[in-house]
Amino acid sequence: MAIAAITSCTNTSNPSVLMAAGLLAKKAVERGLQPQPWVKASLAPGSKVVSDYLAHAGLTPYLDQLGFNLVGYGCTTCIGNSGPLPEPIEEAIKKGDLTVGAVLSGNRNFEGRIHPLVKTNWLASPPLVVAYALAGNMNIDLTREPLGQGKNGEPVYLKDIWPSGEEIARAVEQVSTEMFRKEYAEVFSGTEEWKAIKVEASDTYDWQEDSTYIRLSPFFDEMGVEPLPVEDIRGARILAMLGDSVTTDHISPAGSIKADSPAGRYLQEHGVARRDFNSYGSRRGNHEVMMRGTFANIRIRNEMVPGVEGGMTRHLPDPEPMAIYDAAMLYKAEGTPLAVIAGKEYGSGSSRDWAAKGPRLLGIRVVIAESFERIHRSNLIGMGILPLEFPQGVTAKRCG
Repeated sequence: MAIAAITSCTNTSNPSVLMAAGLLAKKAVERGLQPQPWVKASLAPGSKVVSDYLAHAGLTPYLDQLGFNLVGYGCTTCIGNSGPLPEPIEEAIKKGDLTVGAVLSGNRNFEGRIHPLVKTNWLASPPLVVAYALAGNMNIDLTREPLGQGKNGEPVYLKDIWPSGEEIARAVEQVSTEMFRKEYAEVFSGTEEWKAIKVEASDTYDWQEDSTYIRLSPFFDEMGVEPLPVEDIRGARILAMLGDSVTTDHISPAGSIKADSPAGRYLQEHGVARRDFNSYGSRRGNHEVMMRGTFANIRIRNEMVPGVEGGMTRHLPDPEPMAIYDAAMLYKAEGTPLAVIAGKEYGSGSSRDWAAKGPRLLGIRVVIAESFERIHRSNLIGMGILPLEFPQGVTAKRCG
C-alpha cells in the first residue's frame, strides 16, 4: 500500500461517512495505532464545509495524526494529482518492479490513473481508507486480521475501532445549515490569490501564443459554412493494435505527465520546470499538450510492440519502437491516414472529449473494434472519426 486518500469525488458530500472516518481515526489514535511510514495519506474534500464540521466535531487532530492532513479542495489523488512518492519508495518500486496499491474514496480506479508507479487501485469508503492506511497493506482480511498493535502490544482489530451508528449520528448532528451558508455566501468571490490576478477586460479572449495552458483550438481552422464532403480512406496505416477494455483514460490520460514523454519534452522546451508540469487534465486547454498525451497512458499495451508498456508503436516499415505521437507526426508529414484496431468495450470509462479530439489531431481516421462504449462512439463520430465494428465472432487476430 503506497497511497491512501480521502478524495473529493463521490462521497465527501456525505457527512456520515466523513464523520465515520474521523471517529475511526480518533479511536485508532486512542488505542495507540500508528500510521505506516510508507503510506502517503491525504484528505481532499470537495467542500470547505467538510473541514469545518470535522474540526467542529474535534476529529481533525486525529486524522492529522494518522497522516490524513488537508491538502486542498477538489480533484487531487482521484485524478492523478497525488504528487510524487518519497524518492526511496519510488526507487524501490522501479528496481524491484513491485506491484503496489492505492486505496481511495474516489470513483475511478483505471490503470495508471492514480499514480504512474501504482499498478492496483482500490475504491473504498472514507473509514475503510483510514483502516487500510493503518494496515499498510491490501492483502489483509479486515474481519479476521489485526490492523496493528495497541499501546500495550495487544492486537487491534477493525471491529474494535469501527464507530457505531449512534456515534456517527451524534457527530452528524453537529453539522449545521449555518456552516454551508458561511462557506457559500461568497463562493464566487474566490480567494485572495484569485482576486489578485490582473486581467484586462475585453470582448474576446486575448490568446497568448506562449501559454502552455490555454491555446487557440485548431479544430475551427478548416471549418467552413458547409460541411466538407465525406472522403474515402485509402492507404491507411495502423497506429495501434489494442486489446479489450481500452478506457478513455488509456486513450487520453488525465494524470501526471512524465518528463521523458512527448508532452513532458514539449513543456520543458517551453520553459516549464518538472515540478510545474501539473497534469494532463489541468492542461486540456492546450491541444499541443493533449495531442502529445494521446495514448500516453503508461499501462497501455500496443501489440505492434510486444512486451512494451506505454504509448509506443512503430512507424512502418521501420521496426524500431517510438512514441505514438512521434510516429503519428511522421505519418502526417507523409499524408498517410491512420487507423486503430481494438477489441471489446473500446472507449469505456469517463466520457472524455479528448479521447476523441486527441486521436483526430494525430490523424486517426478510423477505429475498428469488436464493440464500443456508446458515448465514446458518439464522440468519435462528432470528431469525424469513423467507428467500425468487426462482424459478430470476428476479431483482429482472426483477420490476421
